[in-house]
Amino acid sequence: MKRGITVVMLLVIQVFLAGCGDFETVKRDDVPAEEIALTPELLSLYKEVAKASPFVKSVEGYADIWIKTPKKSQKVYCSIQLQRARDARLIISAGLLGWPVADVYFSPDSLYVHDILNNTLLTGRNTQENLGKLLGVDSGYEMFSESLLGLIKIKESVSALRSVKKNGDKLMFTFKSGSGTREALIDASAKTLTDLYLRDSAGQKTAELHFREFQSYSVDDKSVLVPGEIEMMRYEKSSKGAVVNTLLIVYDERSFNKPSESIEFRRPENVKLIRLDDVVKLPWLER
Repeated sequence: MKRGITVVMLLVIQVFLAGCGDFETVKRDDVPAEEIALTPELLSLYKEVAKASPFVKSVEGYADIWIKTPKKSQKVYCSIQLQRARDARLIISAGLLGWPVADVYFSPDSLYVHDILNNTLLTGRNTQENLGKLLGVDSGYEMFSESLLGLIKIKESVSALRSVKKNGDKLMFTFKSGSGTREALIDASAKTLTDLYLRDSAGQKTAELHFREFQSYSVDDKSVLVPGEIEMMRYEKSSKGAVVNTLLIVYDERSFNKPSESIEFRRPENVKLIRLDDVVKLPWLER
């Protein structure tokens, strides 16, 4: 049984990551070092950026997605549908002809991966652990879906603020968050979140998010800047030292708040079924 699961999972991941390409990285900004006092103007700026343009409700578009792990660097082409705070669907294509090879559906509580070529359905709860098994970046669905959207809400209250640092137009807001800290790098002139760093209680980075190539859109008669490149990095500890898994999303085109019905996913019939909850680790993520 275990051997059967391993063989099928290898097929699923080969399909999911079909195609290849040079892995790109998002340009990093210098981290501010000069600590400054919190002023009413800075507080107002933070609150505006933290809301992450709540009038943006959905996105539909096409993007290249790279997944880089210690063993692989692969690229796929995706059509993306996402309803904010609700469900999302990725149709993954590969090869020169761009044939659909996988249909991935996320709801707030469950996820499905239909391996079209091998007539297999991978299903499980939409948990942080299962996202990590599937993508190598166990961000949790809320952060993953908001990253796909390009708009991350910052939920930390001002009472959790520990410091504000400045470097030109760049401002770093550091908050106490759970058992660690969260650092939000904001471009004051553009009023956008450009980077987000999560650290544990020992100050070690557990995750990073980077946003670049901002584009201006008019959504419901309001102007919004949204990044065209989104990079998610997750740090893991292993016997060989720190391991980094990276997910990079580069949009080719997209539209926001497009009038359409809810996202539809029809669970395929007569397929091989694998429960993601029962899989300890996918073979392609083994180190």
